[in-house]
Amino acid sequence: MKSENSPCQKLIALNRKHARMRWATLLNHVHLSTLKELSMQFGFSLALGDLMLLEGRWYVTHTGLIRLARCNRCAGIHVRPVPEFSDPSTQRWAFEATVYKSRTCRGFVGFGDADPSNVSQLVRGAEMRVAETRAVNRALRKAYGIGLCSVEEIGRIPNPAEKFPPQKANGGNGAGPKVRDRLCQIIRQHKLDPELVRAYAVDFCGTKTLREATREQVENFVQQLADWAEKDRNGLLCQLNSYSHSKQEVVA
Repeated sequence: MKSENSPCQKLIALNRKHARMRWATLLNHVHLSTLKELSMQFGFSLALGDLMLLEGRWYVTHTGLIRLARCNRCAGIHVRPVPEFSDPSTQRWAFEATVYKSRTCRGFVGFGDADPSNVSQLVRGAEMRVAETRAVNRALRKAYGIGLCSVEEIGRIPNPAEKFPPQKANGGNGAGPKVRDRLCQIIRQHKLDPELVRAYAVDFCGTKTLREATREQVENFVQQLADWAEKDRNGLLCQLNSYSHSKQEVVA
């Protein structure tokens, strides 16, 4: 049995903490159990962006796969375009990637393709790089026996920002008036401490200040805050109170 102070147990505890901070209202015991197994088997870290929870399922990220390969001393990754399945005129690209776990490894092969019909609007125009990343991800997943799909392989990542019409930037993070108005409304409606909400927002977005957060990060936070306040206000208050002694500098 592993000690509670072992690196593995510390990682599991830290991952649970970050999971509850980011997806508190969406988590169940199955998610946490799966997260524990992923932490033990592959050493994935939520703090480092190795995993994401989307629509009730865990997905590994390109960052997580590359970090896993580096930690396991991967010997190299060879990537080449596949011309017979590519058409630059229509922005359709296909790549083949081969991962070599050691110098004597014969290689694990993965293919990836991308075109305007199967990529998010956020990466339109970068189909070639998306196809290359997908090929590398598939090869890495094969090499290290990871059954989880990677985020970059999803045809379209759910993006809450697409539910709102574009707003002109109003401050460093580009969060438009509607987003800020909604946040203020949530704070007033549920009688939340604005300073603690700001501290939580900075932690949620993973930035040093709120001004550095992107519009999408802010909108994700506001949506999560609203859901949590509606379903479990007491739990939210406990979370916010954990920031009461925080000395982190937060700029609205």
